[in-house]
Amino acid sequence: MGAALKSIEPEAGHSGHLADALGDVDVSHNLNGQKLGRKGQATRERILSAAAEVIAEGSEVPISLSAVARKANLGMTSLYLYFTDLTELLLAVLRPVMEDATDGYFRELSEYWPDEELEERCRSFVQAYFDFWTKHSRVLHLRNNMADQYDERMMMARVRTAQPTIALLRKQMALPGGQPSAEAGNMASVLMTGLERAVTVATDTITPAMIERAFGPRNTNVVEPLTRLFVLAVRDCRQQAG
Repeated sequence: MGAALKSIEPEAGHSGHLADALGDVDVSHNLNGQKLGRKGQATRERILSAAAEVIAEGSEVPISLSAVARKANLGMTSLYLYFTDLTELLLAVLRPVMEDATDGYFRELSEYWPDEELEERCRSFVQAYFDFWTKHSRVLHLRNNMADQYDERMMMARVRTAQPTIALLRKQMALPGGQPSAEAGNMASVLMTGLERAVTVATDTITPAMIERAFGPRNTNVVEPLTRLFVLAVRDCRQQAG
């Protein structure tokens, strides 16, 4: 099988960078149509840095544009020159986060996983995904909370950034050089849903405190069980394809 080992290309229409799924962002002009010079670019970056700081602080007070403006030492009028609302601002904060995903867990899917390395490759992917969530836990939880509250743009961002990963995982479930089956597509979607949910719970720093008071310590050792599930699913789909 080593001779058949090759890179797996992203789906047509996708560049291979997960941040692209968040849509194009024009940072050359502000919302009044004025071209951004060095000062304008610096102000926009200041707003993004302030938003990231507010999120990282994990305050019990929900993040808001006014909180970001205070952190950036700007008036609301100035902030509205760059972002129309909180969702637009947070989508901009998410762009470098998803670039980090491209260089992390997404890259783990870029080569076909040979059968003799399947467990090792699955473990590397799951661990990279867990590490990504641990590193960016607060902003990712915020994204999911907003999506769960039916913020349509955040829902679309969540789905679109998951789709390229699901597509490459589907290809891992096919035989070398073959096309993934419909069953592989369904399995990949379910696996990614389960992976995200398990890692979301494991990296949550707020809800578990309440659960542990009532039920005792929780298990956050999710990498090995998830690795086993991935191995079983990929192997089963490949066997069916044969």
